[in-house]
Amino acid sequence: MVVWLEANDPFPSVDEALDASSDAPGLLAAGLDLSPQRLLAAYRQGIFPWYSQGQPVLWWSPDPRMVLRPENFVVSHNFRKLLRRVIREDAWEIRLDADFPAVMQACAEAPRRGQDGTWITPAIVAAYRALHDAGLAHSVETFYEGERVGGLYGVALGRMFYGESMFARRTDASKIALAALVAFARTHAIEVIDCQQSTAHLASLGGGEIPRETFLAHVKKAVMAPAPVWRLDKQTLSALAYGNAADKAHEVSQ
Repeated sequence: MVVWLEANDPFPSVDEALDASSDAPGLLAAGLDLSPQRLLAAYRQGIFPWYSQGQPVLWWSPDPRMVLRPENFVVSHNFRKLLRRVIREDAWEIRLDADFPAVMQACAEAPRRGQDGTWITPAIVAAYRALHDAGLAHSVETFYEGERVGGLYGVALGRMFYGESMFARRTDASKIALAALVAFARTHAIEVIDCQQSTAHLASLGGGEIPRETFLAHVKKAVMAPAPVWRLDKQTLSALAYGNAADKAHEVSQ
């Protein structure tokens, strides 16, 4: 049974989330509170909101959990060449937090197969913008010839990054932003990027499912670690663009 949360109620144990035999596996609770305090409490416990306009706030903790370990990020031969162009050519830029609300809006407007509308409601935008203003949410943005053509946003607590959404208006533009995030994560001992739910696209990039228990054990440790200073630009991509032995092991031929 899904728990209804009043404003000051704690989250139930994630073990109470609906299991794979239900119509909504991973659904844990519902309520109306989407304050920054509620969001932070959720992320620290491996819980995230996902709901549609007109619904109450639905809180989820799926088992297994989709994550991307930065060392497993897949860089194809052609994508590596693109990253080198991004570094070399002035037309390309990677920016951090250039316009966080604009990235959220672009993600909300991005068409997604099998989905009508968006879960990025005005209330979601307001809540995550408050986290961004507090330095706890970031956007990574890809620009080409001065135009924002792709990006992503998510929540950063300690050495943990929770990815929320991505968009692209040019081929591979969101993937470039993800590559910059992966390169930053490798440099700053961020061992896991949370992807929340499993998709074939994330799997193609090196994402994989892990047991919820394993995920929560990592979160408990990672959110308590000292947070890195969030600075990155396209030079952050150098290691991925030129590769090392570990990267070459994950390179594919496309």
